Amino acid sequence: MVLRRLLFTLLNNAQVIEKLSESRPIRRAAQITAYAIIKARIAGKDATTKLLKSNTVRQIRQETSGMPSDMGEMGRRAERLRQTFVKEVKEGVRDASRQIKKDK
Repeated sequence: MVLRRLLFTLLNNAQVIEKLSESRPIRRAAQITAYAIIKARIAGKDATTKLLKSNTVRQIRQETSGMPSDMGEMGRRAERLRQTFVKEVKEGVRDASRQIKKDK
C-alpha cells in the first residue's frame, strides 16, 4: 500500500517526469515506440491496398451481388471463390516471405 502511494506520488510529480523524459533510456524507448507505430501503420495501409485490389474481394462482391437461381450454381460459385481465396493466400505468403528475405 505504501509502495503504491509512493509510486503514485512520483508519477504525478511534474519535475520527476521531466527528469525522466530527459534521460537517454526513456527517449530511446519513445523513439522505438514511435517507429513501431509508424511501421505498423504503413504495413496496415499496404495490406488494405493489396486486399482491395485482390481478385478475392472483387469476386466476393460479384458473387454476393446476385442470388443464384439454383443450388448447383451456388456450389460452383462457392468452389470458384474457395479456389481464388486459396490462390490469394498462397500469393500473399510468397510475397511476405520474399519481403522478409529482402529485408535481411
